[in-house]
Amino acid sequence: MDNLRLILLFSLAFVVLLLWQEWQAFKAPQIQQAAAPTVEAVQGAGAPGVPAPIAQSGGVPEAPPVPGGDSAAIGLMQPADKTVHVVTDLYRMEIDTRGGTIRKVYLNDYPNTLDDPEDKFQLLRPDAGDLFIAQSGLTSKDAQSVPTHQSAVYSVERESYAMGDGSDTLQVDMQWRSDSGIVVTKRFEFVRGSYLVNVQHIVQNQSGKPWMGSEYHQLMRGKPAEDGNSAFMYTYTGGAIFSPEEKFQKISFDDMDEKRLARDIQDGWLGMIQHYFVGAWVPKRGQKDHYFTTSLNNGRYILGAVTPAVSLADGASHQFSTGFVAAPKLQAELAEIATGLDLVVDYGWLTVIAQPIFWLLKWIQSFIGNWGWSIILLTVLIKLAFFKLSETSYRSMANMRKVTPRIQALKDRYGDDKQRLNQAMMDLYKTEKINPLGGCLPILVQIPVFIALYWVLLESVELRQAPFMLWIEDLSVKDPYFILPLIMGVSMFIQQKLNPAPPDPMQAKIMMSLPFVFTIFFAFFPAGLVLYWVINNVLSIAQQWYITRQIENASH
Repeated sequence: MDNLRLILLFSLAFVVLLLWQEWQAFKAPQIQQAAAPTVEAVQGAGAPGVPAPIAQSGGVPEAPPVPGGDSAAIGLMQPADKTVHVVTDLYRMEIDTRGGTIRKVYLNDYPNTLDDPEDKFQLLRPDAGDLFIAQSGLTSKDAQSVPTHQSAVYSVERESYAMGDGSDTLQVDMQWRSDSGIVVTKRFEFVRGSYLVNVQHIVQNQSGKPWMGSEYHQLMRGKPAEDGNSAFMYTYTGGAIFSPEEKFQKISFDDMDEKRLARDIQDGWLGMIQHYFVGAWVPKRGQKDHYFTTSLNNGRYILGAVTPAVSLADGASHQFSTGFVAAPKLQAELAEIATGLDLVVDYGWLTVIAQPIFWLLKWIQSFIGNWGWSIILLTVLIKLAFFKLSETSYRSMANMRKVTPRIQALKDRYGDDKQRLNQAMMDLYKTEKINPLGGCLPILVQIPVFIALYWVLLESVELRQAPFMLWIEDLSVKDPYFILPLIMGVSMFIQQKLNPAPPDPMQAKIMMSLPFVFTIFFAFFPAGLVLYWVINNVLSIAQQWYITRQIENASH
């Protein structure tokens, strides 16, 4: 096989990676175009007269104030009315008594940096430059009878709650009362060991007349000025929804700018995802909610849902309940919370390959206890799985290497007569029983595995800040001293020397430059991925050297 073709096949893998972001745009979900939502579209169960709690980009709605509107968003940039501090085994959370908005969430098990373990990663924040908050409330035709995230100020018994060492649950209650006699208790229920927070609105109708209303829950996020992605490490930041019919769908900020989402979904969820982490609302199962998006000014976006309307007679009560999640992308834990929530760990079109690779890697790590050595062992197992295919490829290259002097002699004989040169080369291949394309299939089969492993190592929060040994303290980021990329470049150069040299001088020069070019590429890749490629190259060199030596000895 022409050695240049082999290298170009590997280059194809990198082209696919570098164009991933553009490819994502082509597979983006088709979002239903919607004008300003109507009452009928939102009701779900068909109850009349309940306005939609969907953010408006401008204008003043005719009936009650619309939660999530642009004026409300501006209000949320102001300081909190009063802050309730909550500490559990997994969370440190701050909730504003105005609307019960979750303004800040710190994850106790995830330091922001390795240098300061006490500086915990903050997922939700009210900062204008990196806005991400969770809002919820009630909406009704009678705007004065419901607490919204911008109008209601809840009363609380105290401003600090902590889950005790001997307690498995923690309950935080806030209360609001309208002048007409509607009493609403907003309750946050935390469970030890779970990232799922049960958020309830318990409505008691003491108004002396029937009441009708719905609950809404939404995430507001600012569009990052810069995603912080290099051309070699693209990660998605934006919205996502799940429905049993269409499964996992991304809804980017650009999608929200272009058109509004307006869909009724049962047994789904909505979220804002980023590298390693997710914030999501998980509606009650069996309930058909109306999902919506809105693009506000100053680069702010809302993704939310509203429940079907509920009618309460005087003296009756009702409990709205929705799950809230602010968590690392731990697949097993998220899958237990809601169907499809684990898909926020997005391996794209190679999920069918990436999922088994991740499962195997995690299984190995459970025994070894070190993600770096687990990657090495995984590499050995993958190499063994492709051993016979690799052997076919290396034998083809070894045979090509053996006849390289004769090919050069044919080139010298026929000069620029390409037709006669190609015919003579084909005759040589036929005489020596060499298939010049014999190594293509093994390489093509391995490229999807390489790309799948790339996404596994890039998307798995388990590798975030995971140390290996010596200078590698975090396998999820680039090698700080570029030692692994340099070793990879050297190993690629050695492997190239085992391959047949191309007869064309220009091709030879291109090949000589490829180890340098690929070293630059890998310098920005996660250290875990470079570690895999270094070990793969070393094993390949050993296998190829052995096969080449066998064939050369047999010819003497």
